[in-house]
Amino acid sequence: MTTLTSTEWALARRPVGLPQQSDFQKKTVEIAEPGPGEIQVQNSWMSVDPYMRGRMYDRESYVPPFGIGETMTGGAVGRVTASNNPDFQVGDLVQSMNGWRTAWVGDPATAMAVKLPGDTGLPDSAFLGVAGMPGLTAYAGILRIAELKEGDVVFVSGAAGAVGSTVVQIAKIKNCTVIGSAGGPDKCAFVKSLGADHVIDYKKAKGFDGLVAALKDAAPKGIDVYFDNVGGDHLAAAIEVARPLARFAECGMIAQYNETGTPVGPHNIIQVVGKQLKIQGFIVSTHADMQPAFLADMAKWIAAGQMKFQETVMEGIDKAPDAFIGLFSGANTGKMLVKLG
Repeated sequence: MTTLTSTEWALARRPVGLPQQSDFQKKTVEIAEPGPGEIQVQNSWMSVDPYMRGRMYDRESYVPPFGIGETMTGGAVGRVTASNNPDFQVGDLVQSMNGWRTAWVGDPATAMAVKLPGDTGLPDSAFLGVAGMPGLTAYAGILRIAELKEGDVVFVSGAAGAVGSTVVQIAKIKNCTVIGSAGGPDKCAFVKSLGADHVIDYKKAKGFDGLVAALKDAAPKGIDVYFDNVGGDHLAAAIEVARPLARFAECGMIAQYNETGTPVGPHNIIQVVGKQLKIQGFIVSTHADMQPAFLADMAKWIAAGQMKFQETVMEGIDKAPDAFIGLFSGANTGKMLVKLG
């Protein structure tokens, strides 16, 4: 028999405001050999992502909430250690949604497991970042939702994160002027190194008025596209400086994910009508049909040196809650990952 021991994380209780270590519960599970049609996988990397905060509330959303005491899920990459499925061989590299654990066994379809190519030249971790869900999110959001056109002036919030940094580079590949927002000199320098024409340190801007002033300085004629990862003052500032018929891709609003009071919307929302703004939210899974084109373009861009990526790595499954909580204090530059083995 091939058995493994898995260290796993579950919710001990539903967080109120910013998640705390005490909201998480660690457990140990014995992983049996695979049954008919199943595979056994030893995870080597797992992803933590801001959207997971929404799954910690007990409310309906586009994905079900995490259950108290049940092992959480998320992106992971690992190697097949035993297989009873003809489509998977021992040693295959597999991407799945069975993260927050070091090993698992089960039906590949249930785990949304796919076999990854072994000849890309990319590190395994890249399939959780630039060549994975965050990369496709950036690709679908900026090209399909925001309908990017050559020559656009593009504003990207959260530009030093996994999604935002990819958006910055796609917009530059498409010959656009790019303004990125990030927090602190190190992150701003990173965004600048990606090719952004202007970088705004939102910590120095200190809110709506400062962001508007910085945007008007960078784009005196206004912006054509806003890719939103942050919401809050960033969204209001983008509305303020938007040109008529500007397009907004609403990917995330991390500024409000841990809000305990009543969230306040943009005070200048009335401008959406007069400026005829298109503001559209999107979920990456809706745009899975773009996956082949995304992978083809990403492979080409990475090979040509047009697409750079950075990772923030925490070592060991014990660090998974720290890595997740760190997303909300800006602890990551690029993709936040946990290295499991």
